[in-house]
Amino acid sequence: MSTITTSQSAPAGSWSADPVHSHVSFEIAYAGTNIFRGGFREYEVTLEDGVLEGSAQVASVDVKDEQLNGHLLTPDFFDAERFPEISFRTSDLQHGELTIKGVTRPVAISASVSEPNVDPFGRERVGITLEATVDRHTFGVSWNAPNQGGGNYLGDDVTIKADLALVRQES
Repeated sequence: MSTITTSQSAPAGSWSADPVHSHVSFEIAYAGTNIFRGGFREYEVTLEDGVLEGSAQVASVDVKDEQLNGHLLTPDFFDAERFPEISFRTSDLQHGELTIKGVTRPVAISASVSEPNVDPFGRERVGITLEATVDRHTFGVSWNAPNQGGGNYLGDDVTIKADLALVRQES
């Protein structure tokens, strides 16, 4: 078994996400019993000289239920018609800016960066894992329903995760 060495700083140069080996997702407490998870199928991430920027297409949200996917696109949640993208930017992998529904807020980030490595095709790769927890209400995502056992179905805090496989771009 190999060990992945990690650091807190991003490598220099130009990198872009390999969508096959990357994943962007979210988690929220649900019904007072478990964690509900979803993700985005379409996103772009670039790392250019220490600045990591990314965006996810709201219409690509995937929670494994078409009816619920549709509800997440409405103004109750992401309002995809008016705000088709969620975006993120950081230059230090500790603090960043997240934009959801046209609202931009600072976020604290937990990050780890693997040492660069070369894949079987001769491409240099690096892995970056990011995690941030935000109060969804600060972005105008406040829909909820009362739980029959008390409280609400959805928690307030959403954990956003990005497991990124970045490939160095040739100059």
